[in-house]
Amino acid sequence: MAYFILFVSLAFLLVYLFLILYYRSAWNSIDDYVLAEEKFSNKVTVIIPARNEEKNIGLCLESIMRQDFPKDQLQVIVIDDHSEDQTAEIVRKFAQKGVELIDLSSFIDQNINSYKKKAIEVAIAKSTGELIITTDADCIVPSLWLQTIVSFYNEEQAKLIAMPVAFSNNTSFLGIFQSLDFMVLQGITGASVEQGVHSMCNGANLAYSKEAFFAVDGFKGIDGIASGDDMLLMHKIAVRYPDDIHFLKSPDVVVETKPMDTLRSFFNQRIRWASKADKYDDKRIFAVLLIVYLFNFLLLAIPLGLAWYNPRFTFQFFGTTVIFSLAQWWVLLLIIKTWVEMRFLFPVAIFFNRAKLLWWFPLAQPFHILYTVIAGWLGKFGSYEWKQRKVK
Repeated sequence: MAYFILFVSLAFLLVYLFLILYYRSAWNSIDDYVLAEEKFSNKVTVIIPARNEEKNIGLCLESIMRQDFPKDQLQVIVIDDHSEDQTAEIVRKFAQKGVELIDLSSFIDQNINSYKKKAIEVAIAKSTGELIITTDADCIVPSLWLQTIVSFYNEEQAKLIAMPVAFSNNTSFLGIFQSLDFMVLQGITGASVEQGVHSMCNGANLAYSKEAFFAVDGFKGIDGIASGDDMLLMHKIAVRYPDDIHFLKSPDVVVETKPMDTLRSFFNQRIRWASKADKYDDKRIFAVLLIVYLFNFLLLAIPLGLAWYNPRFTFQFFGTTVIFSLAQWWVLLLIIKTWVEMRFLFPVAIFFNRAKLLWWFPLAQPFHILYTVIAGWLGKFGSYEWKQRKVK
């Protein structure tokens, strides 16, 4: 039994090392995009689904209004998803600046499982732009956001563009932890899209042609899943247009959003993300998630069992007898995991201008292992709350 645990954990370690170093190489191979100077003839529709976002929607719209982009080529649609606060009233104040407000309740006469997908679908039906860009109501976009996206879209003739997102509040340990964790996900997103190995993206910063959306029948077939308005749609588009999916690596398009402010809301968010794990048609994503989950599960299970079971291993290594315990092996696994993840994260953190946060990374490692196991399990067998709605 002891040697079985040793060899299984070693196998998972080697696969994990290969995976993370592969992502590092892929991230580093992405060229930083430099904005081209050109006149823009494309009309763009920015879609913002919003539910109970009175604290955020004003700042989000102000950042969009500050765009250095022709106003006659920009349409902004906020679709209010049954808000119970002042969200709609705040949006109406931007009507003179061209912001359009749609009431989702006018299009729904029964309970559904995916209000956000329905909101985006309704907004696209009302859109006039050839390029759809989605963001969230709690996001702030940089001033060259639209210019850079449209320039890249024209240059690459892209059908879908995934783009980076960063957390803005890094003052508490929970905020720092989320920023580090999210940077890992963003680095993997860029690496995966660059290599065409996974369909990964974030709806807080996503662009796709309206033509491509309708060509794949929009959210048809995935509209029964509560979330997944980003990655599940991306996979549908990638199947039809495998060579036209791109990641836009540029500091001029990094959208900033706030991390969850409580541990409960953080777990709700991560459980929601994990709940899609077995819904992906792209089975490569599920395979990677399973490897990561099982490796973290081993790293959690070994120390929990050490009080009852701490065998010693003996090996001959170039004529020298090497003896170590399971506890020592676990420490070595943890050190190697932390090292390889930091090697991957360093260039990603440089891109996001968050390199100083890496000092916290070793301290965050045990918490990351614990939350990965808990959130992964509850994502499959539990339920979560999203926008004041409970989802199973």
